[in-house]
Amino acid sequence: MINFLEDTNRFVEKALKYSDISPGLAKKIVVCNSTYTVRFGVRLRGEIHTFEGWRSVHSEHMEPAKGGIRYDMATNADEVEALAALMTYKSAIINVPFGGSKGGLKINPKDWTRNEIEKITRRFAQELIKRDLISPSQNVPAPDIGTSSLEMAWIADEYRKINPTDINAVACVTGKPINKNGLIGREEATGRGIQFIVREFFRNEDLYSKLQLDKNLNNKTMIVQGIGNVGYHLAKFLTTEDKVKLVGIAEYNGGIISKDGIDIEKAKKFFDKKGTLNGFPNSKYIKDGSLILNKECDILIPAAREGVITKSNANLIKAKLIVEAANGPITYKADSILKRKNIFIIPDVLANAGGVAVSYFEWVKNIRHIRFGRLEKRKNILQFNQLIEAIESMTGKEMHKKYKQDFHEGINEIDLVRSGLDDMMIDGFQQVKDVAINNKLDFRTAAFKLAIDKIAMTYDYIGL
Repeated sequence: MINFLEDTNRFVEKALKYSDISPGLAKKIVVCNSTYTVRFGVRLRGEIHTFEGWRSVHSEHMEPAKGGIRYDMATNADEVEALAALMTYKSAIINVPFGGSKGGLKINPKDWTRNEIEKITRRFAQELIKRDLISPSQNVPAPDIGTSSLEMAWIADEYRKINPTDINAVACVTGKPINKNGLIGREEATGRGIQFIVREFFRNEDLYSKLQLDKNLNNKTMIVQGIGNVGYHLAKFLTTEDKVKLVGIAEYNGGIISKDGIDIEKAKKFFDKKGTLNGFPNSKYIKDGSLILNKECDILIPAAREGVITKSNANLIKAKLIVEAANGPITYKADSILKRKNIFIIPDVLANAGGVAVSYFEWVKNIRHIRFGRLEKRKNILQFNQLIEAIESMTGKEMHKKYKQDFHEGINEIDLVRSGLDDMMIDGFQQVKDVAINNKLDFRTAAFKLAIDKIAMTYDYIGL
């Protein structure tokens, strides 16, 4: 049986072989600081139901610790610890000043009504808040599998009730609704980050040429596994903006393929309405969705959950590039097989870090108590208008209306968020690439080595 935590630690231990830190510090970095287990009761439907949940803090080398909360019947303490560890490493790679944390509640959200989920969420939040496992300065959750901005709004409200004098209370969680101090762009962040990473890969000829690929994204084919929030957004951006052809979608209850391409908007609406992709027009339905992963494509993007590519199906993968949009979708043994097949893997600790990047932006916005661009927008518009007038005066021609409109609108918060995200993803990619080249490592090992060395440096500065 695959153990997510063991696999994660094996990847880290492999990277440690290329690091000069002491065995004692290495152990400190690898092990999880603490995991709190909570069991609480909620009166629902005339009786008391007991729920079990966890909040794990992997590292506090920087605070607050950051990481989502998932609602899933398959979650457990080991999974939560593995996810908390990945949060530590991905934050370090893209230079987000957070430690790593994660939470999980063993529950199937579909079994309960919205009002019941609210009661359960508020009780869970109370248990964590009173132990400082939710706090803008110590531990900041976000949405994950089975949760959304709605749960974050309820958690933030509970925190405010318990800490009414905390001026930064709204920063206790990220991924909140826009009208509840959330940030435009947070929902799309992980998917958008994947898009930026794919773009950056195809700007590096020394990487894509080894796979007998060219730099043009508009002639590439793609298969996505999972069209939840992350899978949907990355598929939407890559197909509509970069013209990548989506030829396959895999879901837990079946998948579809189409050599002519799949409209992700139509597929998403179909799946959300019917709960299956069976019957989606102009495509071939395959009952076993895992078989979709083995089909021909240039880019394979697993975007659902851990352990979907294992030693039993790794040899069947035909993609040239795998981008891990999910956490831990490739097991340790499968990773070795894929590398022998010369399949390039952009690992989760780099690829899906867009979520924590934009969570950081939201947290900063909440701490600052002012939206991004608020102070400088009108000044920038005035300068743009002066620039237009100068250009028109010098050339004797009127600028095209479209360009004028773009200048007049100025820079909005979403533009700044996407710009910051793009910069952080590119910077992380290039740092990992440098480590990989200088140490002759694959991208995953290089990413973990980069993270470990940064964390070790932080501990060194505090005299540990």
